[in-house]
Amino acid sequence: MRDRSAKNKQLNFPWLLKMALRDSRRNKSRLFLFISSIILGIAAMVAISSFRENLTTDIDRQAASLIGADLVIDSRKALSDSSMQLVDSLKGLSVGYAEEKNFVSMVYFEKSEGSRLVQIRGISGGYPFYGKIETLPANAADAYQDENGVLVDKTLMLQYGAEVGDTVRIGNSRFRISGESIQAPGQTGLSSAVAPAVFMPLTSLGATGLLQKGSRVNYLYYYQFGNNIDSHELAEELDERLENEGLDAESVQMRKERTGRAFGDLAKFLSLVGFIALLLGCIGVSSAVQIYIREKINSIAILRCLGVSGFQAFLIFIIQVIGIGLIGSVIGAGLGVFLQQLIPIVLQELLPVEVTLAISWTSIAMGIVLGVLISVLFALLPLLSVQKISPLNTLRASFQSDTTNSNKQRGFVFGLIVLFIGVFARTQLDNWIETGIFTAAVIFGYLVLCGLAVAMIKLVRKYFPHSWAYVWRQGLSNLYRPNNQTVILVMAIGLGTAFIGTLFFVKSLLIEQVTFSTRGEQPNMVLFDIQSAQKEEVADLVRSAGLPVIQEVPIVTIQIQSINGYRQVDVEKDSTLDISTRAFARELRVTFRDSLISSEKLTEGRWEGNVAEGDTALISLDQGYAERIGVKVGDEIICNVQGLLIPTKVGSLREVDWDRVQTNFRVVFPKGVIDEAPQFHVIMTRTPNEQVSADFQLKLVKRFPNISIIDLKLILTVLDEIISKVSFVIQFMAALSIITGLIVLLSSILISKFQRIQESVLLRTLGASKKQVFAITALEYFFLGALSSIAGILIALVSAWALAAFNFEIPFRPDPLVIFVIFVCVTLLTVVIGIFNVNGILRKPPLEVLRR
Repeated sequence: MRDRSAKNKQLNFPWLLKMALRDSRRNKSRLFLFISSIILGIAAMVAISSFRENLTTDIDRQAASLIGADLVIDSRKALSDSSMQLVDSLKGLSVGYAEEKNFVSMVYFEKSEGSRLVQIRGISGGYPFYGKIETLPANAADAYQDENGVLVDKTLMLQYGAEVGDTVRIGNSRFRISGESIQAPGQTGLSSAVAPAVFMPLTSLGATGLLQKGSRVNYLYYYQFGNNIDSHELAEELDERLENEGLDAESVQMRKERTGRAFGDLAKFLSLVGFIALLLGCIGVSSAVQIYIREKINSIAILRCLGVSGFQAFLIFIIQVIGIGLIGSVIGAGLGVFLQQLIPIVLQELLPVEVTLAISWTSIAMGIVLGVLISVLFALLPLLSVQKISPLNTLRASFQSDTTNSNKQRGFVFGLIVLFIGVFARTQLDNWIETGIFTAAVIFGYLVLCGLAVAMIKLVRKYFPHSWAYVWRQGLSNLYRPNNQTVILVMAIGLGTAFIGTLFFVKSLLIEQVTFSTRGEQPNMVLFDIQSAQKEEVADLVRSAGLPVIQEVPIVTIQIQSINGYRQVDVEKDSTLDISTRAFARELRVTFRDSLISSEKLTEGRWEGNVAEGDTALISLDQGYAERIGVKVGDEIICNVQGLLIPTKVGSLREVDWDRVQTNFRVVFPKGVIDEAPQFHVIMTRTPNEQVSADFQLKLVKRFPNISIIDLKLILTVLDEIISKVSFVIQFMAALSIITGLIVLLSSILISKFQRIQESVLLRTLGASKKQVFAITALEYFFLGALSSIAGILIALVSAWALAAFNFEIPFRPDPLVIFVIFVCVTLLTVVIGIFNVNGILRKPPLEVLRR
């Protein structure tokens, strides 16, 4: 205890605190600039953390309204007798029951003569039991079933200029629009854009003529239970029976976990993006403290002459950093509370629940602690040099103190920083592997940008253009002179530019992935649900419109009966068979033809397109599907084709490009096996422009209302809308990196103002005009902005190229306009901030430098 008291007395903490406060009063504006770099990062962390906490609470509170019931059973085929018994047995336990059949089909707006592919939802009973279908007028959801009307999604109403009371045609029937649906359980703005819903009475579906053999229909059964029944436990108890019947069940708890996991991942991702912005700001803290310490060398040397130890001088500045860090973190947390109010507005198209805006004091406290801790960590690197400043600096201005830090100290601080990044990432990610990858990626990104900056400095120094004009030479040489900001800006602004550039390029890639496969003579319109009796008439209608019939594909529904003699019951009893029970529970839609198509590539076995009479059919399976169900070449499969058992053998495996707009199948039969089985057809064609497409769709829907149409141009429009909304959210966070980098720039300029005054006045003394000094400054920051944006764009181009080559497997053709706009915007912002303070500097008279 005596040793500790003696040590405290020797350090004299009250005096250190007084010195820190006294010095900070004189330099409070500069000290605040230290921490201003991380305010946005702290704000982002607090906002996202608070949003995630509120989202989790609201998903828990509103989980029942996501599915509208306590339990829902889902089937992709009409129920068998045994399945119906299981479904009916739950009615006796429930206090509420409802049914739904949904499928995609065309709806025709008679007033505007427009048509669109939609999701038809036939409802019976009191669904939803929790939440409600919000409509205009407000009572339309209660009346549409009694009125035999329909509820049409608000986006469709707006797109086709429809009003309540208008008539729409669905299949063979006409319905009055009873109301406009605004919101339904589990529905988001994005789901409405992809497949807008039309609600109608379940009892009216039969009259539409759309429920034909081969139609792809989902059957849903909703249950509401009393407080004495736990729907989640009931779903788990029924899991084996449901799987045997090919049914799926979802309870409120299951939906809550699934939704929470999905949007929790989004929140984690945004938190990590915000954390990267915070790390960028911390580089600014380190740079600003380094400049500040250079200005304080003489003051520190005087303190050393008066008996202050190097460690005491070090503590004075650490106290300042802690104090200012605390103030800046509180400001950042307050800004985070404000940003929290904006996030639900930005994400409203993605969220399935209404998010409350409660303040999370836990998130605020964690943000403040995080801000103080990270400020100290990144300030340590330049502050280590304080202990090495010699008292001789007061005697000889030319004396150069050994301000370099020992490798041991620097290594220890770097280790702490890496450890901190890893620990924080682990709180956001699910396992240590993901944490290690993220930490390594962050460090690698910083090293790459730092390496690019250092390389640029060396190249400029080595290949300095001595023949250029005086102003250009001065602006360019500032990139490697003392107090240069090249490395800090290339790292800070470059990483932010890389984020935003990558997002723009990836968005283009996603659109390109769809359009690439439809260029030339590839189809861009798919007609499906064509009955066999309609096939020739539809093909004639396509040709009469001047359009080609590129493909006519028959589709047959089958189910696997056994694999190598093992049925589903055998597989369930013997887990060593390595065969998935899912292979038996699901219906498959297959086709038959005599050749493979362009989106397929044979990987194993041989393909025979025709079967001789009496031979066993050699079928071809998608390689991924074969792996999932545990099947290989040579295995025997008995298929149930509409009640007829057909023996087959796996003859080949194919690699299928599912991203191509083609009629791709998991299983393909050769000709001569299932040709006469009940089937429906798909016809693929190509339209030259939107007007021809709209005219043809109108003719087809009027003549064949049961046929549905997929228009690739519409898909591209919807895809672009979805990607734009999602990328806006990410760009909103990534923009924080750019803004943080610019704040770092502004802070560095203001903190190094004295050095700038000296440099500019010296130039003025040597005969440079104000105009020349202004031009030199502008050129310096032009080069800095250009180097930063080029570094970020290069990283973005490499990232997008890697995705195109190894993921999407398509050529990467970046848009030069996007590259140019990113370059100009980032460079211009850097120049504007760089010359922001130059007018004040230019007003200083040359004599001022002589008086110092």
